[in-house]
Amino acid sequence: MYRQKQQRSMTLTVAAMAALVPLATACGSEKADGGSGSVGAGEPVTGVRWSIDSVTVDGTTHRAPDTARVHITDQGHAAGSTGCNSFSARADIDGERIRLSDAMFTEKACENTPADYEKSLGRTLTTELTAEAEGERLTLTTPDGDTVQLSRAKDASLYGTKWTVTAPGPAGRAHLTFDPDAKTVSGRLPCNHVNAEATVRDGHITLGAPATTRMMCEGSLMDAEKRMLRLFEGRVDYRIDQETLTLTSEDGTTVRAVADQ
Repeated sequence: MYRQKQQRSMTLTVAAMAALVPLATACGSEKADGGSGSVGAGEPVTGVRWSIDSVTVDGTTHRAPDTARVHITDQGHAAGSTGCNSFSARADIDGERIRLSDAMFTEKACENTPADYEKSLGRTLTTELTAEAEGERLTLTTPDGDTVQLSRAKDASLYGTKWTVTAPGPAGRAHLTFDPDAKTVSGRLPCNHVNAEATVRDGHITLGAPATTRMMCEGSLMDAEKRMLRLFEGRVDYRIDQETLTLTSEDGTTVRAVADQ
């Protein structure tokens, strides 16, 4: 991952930033200067994980990979994936415009990501796009009528998803996966691997006694592991918001995780 060089100023859009890879030598940046988290008639844009559905250029529509995503936080940070390359940036909304600055992105080729799709997205970076949000959909349009279509990403499945823990402990070190057939949860705590029974019913999970390995790690990891272990041998409430899982035990212990794409 590397930071793009400063070149001529231009306005970028959050959806089009997914195509930074094919235009790494052509695009510049513009400093975000405030703005709100809504487009048009107050439809929320920040705090939503958008799926990139397609891009249409010169009348030709290119479907995006299923894993193509864009997410802008309320703090103005944008991140996501083209379905091949990942990216992050500072993003801001100003009226109907979504502007990007300080973009960082990977540069790799993926067999299942069509080159025409990324190239077509790249063409949108040379012109200013307007945004229109309506319900579950977001449309970005160039002055020439080219468009990028996005939709609100569906909630990830509790089952079969690798949930990467963001808190407690260092983000990305621990992960959990729920198996509906075996009725178990397994994965890694901040230090040790873990496996336990897991019965899901009516918005909560009943966890059995954890079976773990016996490694010792440095103090902060062991402290985070002890907090996670409080989830086990009891009932845990769970909530999924798009790609974020929140687990809360009866004593108030909270673990948050995101779906690994």
